[in-house]
Amino acid sequence: MTIPVSSFQFTVTDALYKNAVIRAADIAVEDAERRLTYAELNRRVNQLAHALAARGIERGMRVAILSENSIAYLELELAAAKLGAIVPCLNWRLSDSELLHCIRLTSPALIFVSARFAAQLGRIDHGVPQVVPIEAEYEALLASAPATEPQATPEPEDGLAILYTSGTTGLPKGALISQRAMVARAQAFAGEYGITSAHNYIAWSPLFHMAATDFALATLMIGGKVIVQDGLDVDRLCATLEREQIGWLVAMPGMIDVFIDGLRRNATKARGVRMVGAMADLVPLQQLAELTGLLNAPYLNSFGATETGLAPASGALLAPGEVPRSLAKRESGFCRIRLVDADDREVPVGVPGELALRGPTLFSGYWNAPEVNAHDFRGGWFHMGDLFVRHPDGTLDFVDRAKYLIKSGGENIYPAEIERVLLAHEAVADAVAVRHRDVRWGEVPIALVALKPGAALDAQALLQWCRSQLASYKLPKEIRFVALEDFPRSSTGKIQRHEIEKRLGRPEG
Repeated sequence: MTIPVSSFQFTVTDALYKNAVIRAADIAVEDAERRLTYAELNRRVNQLAHALAARGIERGMRVAILSENSIAYLELELAAAKLGAIVPCLNWRLSDSELLHCIRLTSPALIFVSARFAAQLGRIDHGVPQVVPIEAEYEALLASAPATEPQATPEPEDGLAILYTSGTTGLPKGALISQRAMVARAQAFAGEYGITSAHNYIAWSPLFHMAATDFALATLMIGGKVIVQDGLDVDRLCATLEREQIGWLVAMPGMIDVFIDGLRRNATKARGVRMVGAMADLVPLQQLAELTGLLNAPYLNSFGATETGLAPASGALLAPGEVPRSLAKRESGFCRIRLVDADDREVPVGVPGELALRGPTLFSGYWNAPEVNAHDFRGGWFHMGDLFVRHPDGTLDFVDRAKYLIKSGGENIYPAEIERVLLAHEAVADAVAVRHRDVRWGEVPIALVALKPGAALDAQALLQWCRSQLASYKLPKEIRFVALEDFPRSSTGKIQRHEIEKRLGRPEG
């Protein structure tokens, strides 16, 4: 007997339908204005799915969104999932040229846009045939559609979302996250950290990031409540912590000092937080102790990525109220990793190697980037470009990045993104961007620039040039002018970033 493969399939929308049956009256999502039960959420998602189908959206097509956090954002991701369609989650922090690149890369058939970002979308020649203003048309779109379950049958490998990551060549890449990966990330979230339907999630970070989209959807699959917040409002966060049981409270470099101040100012007594934080390596150790002590919750000593979810090395928690003596990572139980050398041979214990991963949480590759995918997935493993060393007890220490990367306040920045813009200026002969340690943001970019002979240009004018083409978080925090011959170079003429870092005072990690 051959058992049909479909018998083993389970998608994000199967989880939503299940919870609409067994948790029909439980609150699924809420924001400052409304609350929806699981039954109500599923009904609205069905209506939106039918409305999208009526506009010609089919399996594999893209429906983009450019919006702040809202319930409608999650409804769109779930409705597209019911059709097997894909949601490119557009990053509103990007410059107009970067945003245009992201839209053209994924060729959406339709874009939902909120009033806050309508002017930004209107400035660019995106060529998308259908644009839906959320505040003006969204509710009418739902009201005109039936609430029955759509007839489409999405499969686990169907794409669910495209989340944009920084690009090594200077432009963002689109990471395709499948329904299989999103289900696996929910299962790992529950299994690794003991998250249950009693734990809620505050989606305050942008939903175009994996931290918000991954774990808002994971919470809905597990059966908890998602509290949607429009950005970092610390006082509102503190009020929510006093009344809600939270599974994972996302905190990252750049907001932790603000959060600590808010907790102290409000004298917040958290009802219960299972864990807090991310990216401990980029946070001052004393801040880790302060934050965890105020919340009486351990700090998540994570190492993951948009491409992998919280895996591969996010299994360790740092004790609350203590300055940690070690930031060694523990491998997740829901993936397999290898540390390999330049020839993809596994390195022995104690020897640094690039982390390569395989497992169900892994993404499905970068959109329309076959050469990058062939390189990064070589040998059947996804190569992350990060160097670790394994200790005899199995723990892992971060060593460096094989792919030079600046991690600033939760955002990834490749120097090529900044250098592409600097080098396009007619007065610039050469330029390099490097990372520099920063107490608030973890790391920030600093640019060194050599001008062409006879050129006259000051730092503020060059920064203004960058501002017109780069997202604000990618802007160099400082521009230093140097002579062209002062750049340290390799024998092949390549500027050596690490030598520049030494001159500036190399950042930790």
